[in-house]
Amino acid sequence: MAPHKAPDSSRRSDRSRRAIYDAALALVGESGYRRTTIEGIAARAGVGKQTIYRWWPSKAAVLMEAFLDLAARAAEEAAPRTGGADPQADGAEYGIPDTGDLAADLKLVLRATVDELNDPLMEAPTRALTAEGIVDAKLGAEFVEKLLDPQLALYVTRLRAAQEAGQLRPDADPRIALELLIAPLTHRWLLRTLPLTHAYADTIVDYALGGLAPRS
Repeated sequence: MAPHKAPDSSRRSDRSRRAIYDAALALVGESGYRRTTIEGIAARAGVGKQTIYRWWPSKAAVLMEAFLDLAARAAEEAAPRTGGADPQADGAEYGIPDTGDLAADLKLVLRATVDELNDPLMEAPTRALTAEGIVDAKLGAEFVEKLLDPQLALYVTRLRAAQEAGQLRPDADPRIALELLIAPLTHRWLLRTLPLTHAYADTIVDYALGGLAPRS
């Protein structure tokens, strides 16, 4: 008689956690943040609500972790397209490529951002959490701290390298400069004023860098 093999609790926990992530993101996309509940997440994931409360203190914590996980997976998938670090490499960090051609590097990354914002899997939960973060200051601050700030820091690093290479005005503030790139995309995406396309992303880069180039 073959020996009985005990269930792998870590694999079971990983499956449950993934199911909870997926359920939370699906529900917030379908019903919005406020109408999403722990009970609803548990039912959709096929787990008891006590399982969720054992791992997270609140609905906000569940959704934030689920969204950060989704963003991390999107970054891993985008890395080969944007030339970022290998996510499997020890100590590797994601970053904006530095090929020496700032415009090309920024266009590559903004195009990937357009694809991410247009991806139905990302769009619904991103809109829901962004909207709730506007009215819920605590959630909004956590969204900025845990998701936006680390991403914006990558732009600061790349723009500073461009300054050191003489490709940008030395007096330009990288934190303000990156907003010239990100804000137009966000505005068009949030308000749906016009389609969000690769061509639009390329034009943003051209316009922004035209005003940031060193003065002769």
